[in-house]
Amino acid sequence: MSHPHFNEARVRTSFNNQPFMHTIQAVITKVEPGIVEIEMPVWDGVRQQHGFTHGGVVGSLADSACGFAALSITAPDAGVLTTEFKCNFLAPSVGEKLIARGSIIKAGRTLTLTEARIFALAEGRERLCAHMTATIMTVQGRAGIAD
Repeated sequence: MSHPHFNEARVRTSFNNQPFMHTIQAVITKVEPGIVEIEMPVWDGVRQQHGFTHGGVVGSLADSACGFAALSITAPDAGVLTTEFKCNFLAPSVGEKLIARGSIIKAGRTLTLTEARIFALAEGRERLCAHMTATIMTVQGRAGIAD
């Protein structure tokens, strides 16, 4: 899918300006119109007491994948902000890394419905561990911002 507002460099720059993504060692690995993929190594600093990746970290990865998927087709003079999300945890997030794949379900002028699927990669096999739907709002005058 092509889109007149798609700008990969804008998405990558905005992502790189998010200190939290650096804190959890997440990197953006794919940017296409309406699609973003983020990967994060699983390390002790993101685990909870049972050894799984903390749900807050899983949710943050999913939220960022959704927001940046929306930003990928947003007009250059606008930004995006998450207004709502729901995350279903389907399996423990155990493995060497997590992969969040965000995509647009339906883009509107003001609200965009997105989803993210989060996979845990363990021993070369992906396992779906969470699914998020998120509503992303287009905000005029906040170009480049994705929260």
